[in-house]
Amino acid sequence: MIRVLLFFLVVCLSAGLTGLIRLYALRNRVLDIPNQRSSHTTPTPRGGGLAMVISFAAASAWLYLGGRLPADAALALAAALPVAAIGFLDDHAEVSARLRLAVHLLSAGTAVWLLNGLPAVLIPAPLDGLLGGLIWQAGSLGYALALLGLVWSLNLFNFMDGTDGIAASEALFVSAALAGLLHYIHPGLAATALALAAASAGFLIWNRPKAKIFMGDVGSGFIGLALGLLIVLATREAPALLYCGVILYGLFIVDASYTLACRALGGQRWYAAHCSHTYQHAAKRHGHANVLLACWAINLLWLLPIAFWVFSRPAYALAAIALAYTPLILLARHYQAGQPEFQP
Repeated sequence: MIRVLLFFLVVCLSAGLTGLIRLYALRNRVLDIPNQRSSHTTPTPRGGGLAMVISFAAASAWLYLGGRLPADAALALAAALPVAAIGFLDDHAEVSARLRLAVHLLSAGTAVWLLNGLPAVLIPAPLDGLLGGLIWQAGSLGYALALLGLVWSLNLFNFMDGTDGIAASEALFVSAALAGLLHYIHPGLAATALALAAASAGFLIWNRPKAKIFMGDVGSGFIGLALGLLIVLATREAPALLYCGVILYGLFIVDASYTLACRALGGQRWYAAHCSHTYQHAAKRHGHANVLLACWAINLLWLLPIAFWVFSRPAYALAAIALAYTPLILLARHYQAGQPEFQP
């Protein structure tokens, strides 16, 4: 009952704050102006992700003060706040890429240090026989792996926040699924994941097609890092949840990774801004609403069942990841992800 009430209150808080931030953005001309890389055609307020940040931070603080969220977990999540701060500044006046990267690395590194690196990792078949045990203690290497994973998660949301509702929907889906998996393992962490889902749902009310406000860098970076941290925290409670998280996150991981690889291999400036992701090509052809519906269908009907199956059969995690990702890779290939234009 407490979790249901928490979800409802955070949804209302996030939605209410998003409406206020939209008014602020309109009055102060904090607008996303369309350009040749944009997927939208009209100037739209941005920075609505601040509502998600405030709502989730407030819920996490309440859970910590109530003894439901461990101190190290609360501090690690709080370490993501500087990412929101630099994103807020970037939404108002462009911040240098070096400064943004420095803040991202510092925040992710602080969180990794607070959590003592990557927790014990479950080694699935057939690697368990080669590595001599089912559980691998990552040790010092775990710090580097955790940092790499968190920075990549942070950037995934920056890369993929390009059409109406897609980033908020992904955050809602992955965090809600994690909450379900954690329900009987760690109720406090499950409530924290549910709070992120609620914050995303409240913002999505305004961000669904046709979006009345965009998330902005203030939200995308913070949510990406917070979601990555929730997966690390979940793995600490049950090692199999690392693979569940990787599967649930598959839509963003495959699209961003495939697109980046194609651009790099094709001799393009892979680090430059572009509009050649799978979802962007698909949105130009089918529209934002249809792409969003397709993403929800893939998440709910394909990735979610596989993730829950892996939770009960962790020995087959690698095979399950391959199964989950293969259609997504084929989809990216079909829509010519990484190419400047889609050629039917």
